[in-house]
Amino acid sequence: MRLLGIDYGEKRIGLAVSDPLGIIAQGLKFISAEDFFQKKGIEEFKELIEEFKISKIVMGFPLKMDGSIGKKGNEVQSFVERLKKHISLPFVMWDERLTTVTAENILINANLSRRRRKKVVDKMSAAIILQGYLDQQKQ
Repeated sequence: MRLLGIDYGEKRIGLAVSDPLGIIAQGLKFISAEDFFQKKGIEEFKELIEEFKISKIVMGFPLKMDGSIGKKGNEVQSFVERLKKHISLPFVMWDERLTTVTAENILINANLSRRRRKKVVDKMSAAIILQGYLDQQKQ
């Protein structure tokens, strides 16, 4: 049973996948947000789901620091509703507060250039989201 983690962003949508045992998350890629709901983007997304035999999607859900839902949270909810029109997998909304900051800090500590960080931060954020969910499921 593999899970797919998604980090929604205005420009890029980061994707991560779990191993078959659901223990470790790995950053996969990102898809341009602008292209995502175009035919090509949806087909690419469906192919990933088929290729990795995804059984559930863990969606990063950006809450405000006080736990309330803000503008970004509403955008993610709308994104999920649009996505549900194209696929019929269960979704889990997972609190993603500070995951992008965490990913950026990890990449900075790894001495990656700003250009290189920009290319991988979205999929790393998706992996952090998914790993948080997987760790919680083990308990």
